[in-house]
This record gives sequence, structure tokens and C-alpha cells, in this order.
Amino acid sequence: MTVSETFTNVSNAVARAAGRPATFALCCLVILAWAVAGPMFRYSDTWQLVINTGTTIITFLMVFLIQNTQNRDGAAIQAKLDELIRTSAAQNAYIGIEHLTEEELDKIRDRCEARSRLESAADAAEDRANKRANAAAVHAAG
Repeated sequence: MTVSETFTNVSNAVARAAGRPATFALCCLVILAWAVAGPMFRYSDTWQLVINTGTTIITFLMVFLIQNTQNRDGAAIQAKLDELIRTSAAQNAYIGIEHLTEEELDKIRDRCEARSRLESAADAAEDRANKRANAAAVHAAG
């Protein structure tokens, strides 16, 4: 097993475990135990340092694991969307746009929104024409 595969397996397992309600409950119990222990340690600097160090280390490591999981999830979703675009009537020009700059993506988004507004206006006009045609048919039949 390669280092990459091992890291992927570990990050998947940690991400699954971290997202469980039992993990949250366990963390709450640890904080509660720490708070209850405060008077025994006279709220000393060491007592505070224990929780600060523990949470800092966990947060530091979780940032990398969460980022890895999100990167893989994003890449998988992107590959699925690319395949759907490739096999449908959608424009293949959109495959790979995640590699464009923010400005280039903004231009594409603006064009898509403009097309959507035009299609909505055309749909509304078609609906009005259909209603008039139906009313004329009812009037002619009546």
C-alpha cells in the first residue's frame, strides 16, 4: 500500500469518525471533565494549557484531513459532472472550467445567467401565446 493510499484510508476513517454524534458527545464529556477538574488544579496555568494544547493539536491535524477529504470529494463530483456533460446535449466547453481564473468563471456565469433570463422571457411569452390561443379556441367553440 502506498503512502497516498494509506493517507486516504486514514483520512476517510478519521473524517467518518469525526462526523459522528458519539464523537461530538465524547468531546463534550472531555470538556466537561476538564471544567470539573478546574477547582482541583486551582485553575492553574497548567490546567488551562492542557485544554489549549489538546484542542490546538487536534484542530491543526483536522484541517489537513478535512481539506484532503474535500479535495477528493470535489474532484470526484467534478469528474461526474464532466462525464454527464460529455454524454449529454450540454456544451462540452464547460468541461474543465474549474481550472479557469475567477474572472473567467465570472464571465461564464454571467453568460449563463443572461441565457437563463432570455429563456425565462421566451417561456413567459410562449405561455402568454398559449393562453391566448386556448382562449380563442374556447371562444370559437363556444
